[in-house]
Amino acid sequence: MTETNTKPETTENHADKIWEFFCSLKLTVIILLLLSVLSIIGTVLQQNAPAAEYIKEYGQANYELFVNLQFIDMYHSWWFIGLLGLFSVNLICCSIKNFPRVWKFVREPVLIASPGVLKNSANRLEATSKEDKQQLADRLAVLLKKEFGTPQRSEKDGKLYLFAQKGIYSRFGAYATHLSILIIMAGAIIGNIWGYKAYVNIVEGTSTSQVWSRGGQVPIDLGFTVRCDDFDVSYYPNSRRPKDYNSDLVVLENGQEILRKRIEVNDPLTYKGITFYQSSYGSAGNAFFQIKITENATGKVMNIKAGQGQHIKLPGGYAFSVSDFTATGRFGPAARIHVNTPDGRHGTPFMVLKNFPDFDVKRGGKFSFSLIDYNEPQFTGLQVAKDPGVEIVWVGCLLMIFGSLTAFFFSHRRIWVCLEDAGGKTKIQVAANAHRNQPGFSLTFDDLKLKLEATIENKSSKKEG
Repeated sequence: MTETNTKPETTENHADKIWEFFCSLKLTVIILLLLSVLSIIGTVLQQNAPAAEYIKEYGQANYELFVNLQFIDMYHSWWFIGLLGLFSVNLICCSIKNFPRVWKFVREPVLIASPGVLKNSANRLEATSKEDKQQLADRLAVLLKKEFGTPQRSEKDGKLYLFAQKGIYSRFGAYATHLSILIIMAGAIIGNIWGYKAYVNIVEGTSTSQVWSRGGQVPIDLGFTVRCDDFDVSYYPNSRRPKDYNSDLVVLENGQEILRKRIEVNDPLTYKGITFYQSSYGSAGNAFFQIKITENATGKVMNIKAGQGQHIKLPGGYAFSVSDFTATGRFGPAARIHVNTPDGRHGTPFMVLKNFPDFDVKRGGKFSFSLIDYNEPQFTGLQVAKDPGVEIVWVGCLLMIFGSLTAFFFSHRRIWVCLEDAGGKTKIQVAANAHRNQPGFSLTFDDLKLKLEATIENKSSKKEG
């Protein structure tokens, strides 16, 4: 009976499989596809909106499904951050796997070209010279130093070799790009975990030290106070369409003014890493009016400040109230007023116009009214964003630009020269290559070939002469 031994897989085999999995290009492609699809979902499906909006648009059942899948706050979900983490691990493993080979290539360049490289290179030159190979090597070394860099000399089997290179560090451009992606993702993850996007409405003349996240139930403390001293909005002519709106914001700490800035759309205020963007505005309550009242019988004039809906007493037991107001009526700002009689009867409402102060005189009542000015309290709506990873992301972006330029627009160029004695003459063999943009390097080598030939021929001619 023959006994068969089945050797179990070793721990090293399992480790190798795990390592190959994380180094897999297929894994990279799958992760990128998933991130692309999820980014589309995150773009189509509004993020961090109030629950009522989702229920109205998609229904209660779909809203609950979105909540369970974390689709309405996708970029803060554990699985999205986990996917970014997996992509980071994949990128790190791929870089570690390939980096030693590139590092060895940089630290230990091939100084002596093989006969196959010298004969089969797409960029090559062969020539002969009567000049001694040592002297010719000195002359060629000067040219190579100018075109590439200081050449390295070596000898083997009676042959003299020159090697020069240029742009060797362009081989690290891809790794700089990989590192930049990792830095950007690290900044994004830091921003997702420790940052937030929120909003706050501040009425003119008031302040707040808290903001509210979208869909959040608990306010977020700023650590300082923001006050709105003034809010202004201007409209396009004959419309309520806003032309421009801005807010005067003041930052306070311990009751002391730290920073003051007038913000507008695309010109926010930033303090301690928290940015306040001008986002919206609205009415914060009833307007106040400066009313000029003339008692027609006596000519007595009264200037009264009245709030909308407030009943103000007049001589003789009368009273008036501003019941309605518009800032953009057909004839400009207008207020609707009614006058109550001494016995409490509600008078017929009438209009007064700011742009026509004598308009109400024609009504012929006991009193005539003129709208002098008005003040409509507003609140400023601010989007508030804190992103502690934004500086890290900027560093990553700059590194990505550098790495991409290095990887795609520069190349590692190498040239080998072999000089050997051949029947009283010196045989010269030249081979060169570049690891990127071969057609462009071929044009460069054509120019270099002319310089090499001129160097060889000029010297030979002088010796013969």
